Amino acid sequence: MDPIMPTALVPSHLILKDLLLSADPVVKVAIAVLVFFSIWCWAIIIDKAITLIRVRRSIARIESALNSSDHLTSSPTDPLNPVSAVLAAGSREWREGQPADGQSESRAEMRERIERAMRAVLGAQLRSLQKRLPFLATVGSAAPFIGLFGTVWGIMNSFTSIAHSHDTSLAVVAPGIAEALLATAIGLVAAIPAVMAYNKFATEFSAYSGRVQAVIGAYGAQLARARPESD
Repeated sequence: MDPIMPTALVPSHLILKDLLLSADPVVKVAIAVLVFFSIWCWAIIIDKAITLIRVRRSIARIESALNSSDHLTSSPTDPLNPVSAVLAAGSREWREGQPADGQSESRAEMRERIERAMRAVLGAQLRSLQKRLPFLATVGSAAPFIGLFGTVWGIMNSFTSIAHSHDTSLAVVAPGIAEALLATAIGLVAAIPAVMAYNKFATEFSAYSGRVQAVIGAYGAQLARARPESD
């Protein structure tokens, strides 16, 4: 009977570094792409998280200012507050804007014109806030398939090597399979945070837009009441 090989001599430890170095070149390329995507996604996530904190504080300050004033006819001037730029557009339209046809306008028409100017600025801000979010959605949907491609390719390469060596022992099969599955694991590591972050930011920025729309309505009404309605 053959002596039992000590456990310490069995090459069963699969170190991540060794798996990466011994992986097939195609698998390495897939992993490199996924790592790059993951790093870029985390950079976007951190940037958007900081931006989200800033806009939350901005809208809270503006809502507090509007609720504490019955007749606010000048927008708060804060260059670090993105909502201030929205209200400033309404104030400019109230002071300087005129009807397109040069005729007198009703209070309701004045309010609509003022709110339209503020909504235009809000739209530009939302486009800036949502910039690069589609990349998170793309990585969230594509990364698992890139990892799966690396895994399928690695398994095919492993089976080919096994066929050439005529050795189907676990010690020969396991490292190749582990190298192939590593691509899928990294694909999931890249995709899961990207999907979660995209859903979170999309929901939060949509809520921010709704709150600013409410502020625009309140501020537009105040500005329209500040000037007597023309006959």
